[in-house]
Amino acid sequence: MAAEPEAPASGRYGRPADARADRTLKIVGAVLGTALLGFVAWAGVHYITQEDVSAQLLRSRPVSDSEAQAVLEIRKEKDATAVCTVRSLGEDGGEVGRKDVTLDRREAHFTTLVTVRTTSRPVATELKGCRTVPGSGD
Repeated sequence: MAAEPEAPASGRYGRPADARADRTLKIVGAVLGTALLGFVAWAGVHYITQEDVSAQLLRSRPVSDSEAQAVLEIRKEKDATAVCTVRSLGEDGGEVGRKDVTLDRREAHFTTLVTVRTTSRPVATELKGCRTVPGSGD
C-alpha cells in the first residue's frame, strides 16, 4: 500500500499561492474597472456639454446714453452660423439693452464689433452666451 502524502497543516505556511493570485487579480480588476468607469463618465459629460461656439467679450464701452459697443472674439466651425446674445446693464444693475447677433462669417476665428441700443445710459456690457443655428455647418 502506498502512503498518501499528508496535507500541510492549515495556517502553518500562510495562504496558498492561488489565493494570493486571486486577491491580486481582484484588486487589479477593481482598479481598472473604476478607471474605465471614470473615463466613460468623463467622456459622456464632455460630449453632452461641449460647445460648438466659443466666444469671449474682449472689451466694451458706453458710446452714449442710448448705445454701448462690445468687441467679441468668436471661435466656431467655418461653415457654422452662430447667434450670440449681448446685453447692457444700467447703474442699478438692471438690463437696459439686449441684442442677438447673427455671425455667419466663413471663418473659424475672428473678432467682431457689436453695437447695442439701450433705454438708458449703460455702465456695463456682458456676453450672455452663444449657440449655433440648427442646420448650419452641415
